[in-house]
Amino acid sequence: MALLPDFPWDTLAGAKGRAAQHPDGLIDLSVGSPVDPTPELLQQALREATDAHAYPTNWGTPAARHAIVDWFARVRGVPGLDERGVLVTIGSKELVAGLPLQLGLGAGDAVVHPSVAYPTYDIGARMAGATPVRADDPDDWPATTRLVWLNSPSNPTGDVLGVDALRRVVRAARERGIVVASDECYALLPWTVDEAPSVLDPRVTDGDLSGLVAVYSLSKQSNLAGYRAAFIAGDVDVVQRVLAVRKHLGLMAPSPVQHALAVALRDANHVDEQRERYRARRARLLPALEARGFDVRSDAGLYLWATDGTDALAQVDALAALGILAAPGSFYGDATRVRVALTASDDDIARAAARLRA
Repeated sequence: MALLPDFPWDTLAGAKGRAAQHPDGLIDLSVGSPVDPTPELLQQALREATDAHAYPTNWGTPAARHAIVDWFARVRGVPGLDERGVLVTIGSKELVAGLPLQLGLGAGDAVVHPSVAYPTYDIGARMAGATPVRADDPDDWPATTRLVWLNSPSNPTGDVLGVDALRRVVRAARERGIVVASDECYALLPWTVDEAPSVLDPRVTDGDLSGLVAVYSLSKQSNLAGYRAAFIAGDVDVVQRVLAVRKHLGLMAPSPVQHALAVALRDANHVDEQRERYRARRARLLPALEARGFDVRSDAGLYLWATDGTDALAQVDALAALGILAAPGSFYGDATRVRVALTASDDDIARAAARLRA
């Protein structure tokens, strides 16, 4: 525990209390937890699989692994994945936090993550006894680097790495024998870009997946955050090393969840519907922030990365005075911006936009 900082969101209690005093109530835009119903198709899939008397597999059921391989080929432009190179996880956060340890990293090893990033990349390195390093350019990677995290589209910035940028990272990593793990869970929520390519895309890899894994979650696109349904895919050797450790640790997704995951990956309609909900919310909230004097970045994903030019905590307080709770950019490594989530109901987004414009 001495290695870990305080949990960032616990420090928002004061701002949340002030926002809750607004006459029209609190609008919490500080977290990315889905508010829309889990699609009935997926609820029914879970019900169908409730006879789960045996232990689930650590690796993933054959149906789940087949669905992942097919989904990568059909949706992400990554054909021919080896089934031994996919693995079902208990949500993506536990994998992000545990991957350095599961790869055998420790003291003397560096784990690189984006300079502005989700805090769990840092925490995962600390838990393994490794050293977390913020760096966006391969030229800045320490000599001791063993693992590099990418996050595209980024949480919180919404920035997307294109094919050329990904190729540069992959080339530099392979020259030094470094594993690259790409967190891509917002990839199907592009707004101002045509696509968010996977690190496994043949345009990036030239057909060689060695040293590369992609991490993906269905929490956002399928409203399955409560199911903890995610997976990792890529280099067979890397995935099998991780699987061997996870067997010892007993890390296995429940069988009903794996069944629902497979059903979700085979259905594109609910994903398209949810994306359009978020598109509409973004279209309402982003211009309201701009009208309030904020500069906003939002190429993809579920967040508006905004600043009015003042300190992040001052911006959190100013928004709290409107009854709106946002997350300070200092949680992610940038004390000049705030992260405003689109994961609120249509009514709450409309109310937030009205307050910003008032």
